[in-house]
Amino acid sequence: MNILILGSGGREHSLAWAVMQNPKCDKLIVAPGNAGIEQIAECASFDIEDGAEVVTFVAANAIDFVIVGPEAPLATGVADRLREAGVLVFGPSQAAARLEVSKSFTKEICDAANAPTAGYGHFTDAEAAKAYIREQGAPIVVKADGLAAGKGVIVAMDEKTALAAVDDMFDGAFGGAGAEVVIEEFMEGEEASFFILCDGKTALPVGTAQDHKRMGEGDTGPNTGGMGAYSPAPVLSDEIAQKALDEIVQPTIDEMAKRGTPYQGVLYVGLMIKDGQPRLVEYNVRFGDPECQVLMMRLGAQALDLMHAAAEERLHETQVNWADDHAITVVMAANGYPGSYEKGSVIGGLDALTQDSKNMVFHAGTTAKDGQITATGGRVLNVTARGASLQEARDRAYAMVDAIDWPGGFLRRDIGWRAL
Repeated sequence: MNILILGSGGREHSLAWAVMQNPKCDKLIVAPGNAGIEQIAECASFDIEDGAEVVTFVAANAIDFVIVGPEAPLATGVADRLREAGVLVFGPSQAAARLEVSKSFTKEICDAANAPTAGYGHFTDAEAAKAYIREQGAPIVVKADGLAAGKGVIVAMDEKTALAAVDDMFDGAFGGAGAEVVIEEFMEGEEASFFILCDGKTALPVGTAQDHKRMGEGDTGPNTGGMGAYSPAPVLSDEIAQKALDEIVQPTIDEMAKRGTPYQGVLYVGLMIKDGQPRLVEYNVRFGDPECQVLMMRLGAQALDLMHAAAEERLHETQVNWADDHAITVVMAANGYPGSYEKGSVIGGLDALTQDSKNMVFHAGTTAKDGQITATGGRVLNVTARGASLQEARDRAYAMVDAIDWPGGFLRRDIGWRAL
């Protein structure tokens, strides 16, 4: 097969890495890609959020299968344009992508499916939102309703922070995403990520992971897109995973099908677990980043077969083969992230690293310039390793981190601390 992956981050580098290991892949193109992806696949440049442009490129390059990495092209209906053109695609329709694009839509689906989640209010007016906060008290969670690149969520431990978050959102701190807000009860417990492949009817679990959202060690400081992750997540036991599947995921899939908008692609299920009971925090309609990196490290070549089966609506006849192993990824981010950060600093030491099925550096925000790798994003590298135990994987990952020469970046030294 000739395959096209849309996206430019660490998630897409890990997807490309897994796809390239499968003999079914004859040719791989990634658009727009990054400096790391360029080393293993062809990269192309066009507007990946423009369905017509994507369809034109697919036809010109005899592409058989398209994998959509990020949420933005899904939100603009790229998967719909591809399906209309008769192209096999992994990723939900624009209507189904509302599970991530609109927090209030997700709540409506949860209500209809009777799926356990946080109590909430949905507001289009700042004063009404503030009145609700004063009535409920803190701690409380304030979310921009739309897409905010993983950043439009404020966990407010006091009322003052919550009220300020409402002002920020309605004043445009998150662009159009904050024109409406959802305010949720604060859920206690431990968070974990559950990844499910869907083909409209069947839901196939493909792994668990735990992300580290806060910038600082010990889970302190501002929220980020994610500073590291590990898989599997011990808190998400088989029993709890089955409960989440039965009470949250399958009812959601059934409700989406009932509405004539079947869900096909990967469903990222963010869960809060307390006393053995999972509750839904959020859905994403794509692989989490950086959780995708640890999942791909563990899944390897079979990832392509599974995504292909989901696109062809034959998940009921597939299964996931898990090695009894662990993977961990450590994000190296540019100084200043998640605020404004410097671009263009040179990263050294990458060429000397041994990279194989157990040790990989996935590039997230890099560009090749004059033969050197430079940092051009906030999250720049995902240093990823697997091992027989989480400790072994972690030791490997941090050994690679220590061999990378990049004064312009920072990282957390405690990824995996909850499990270890």
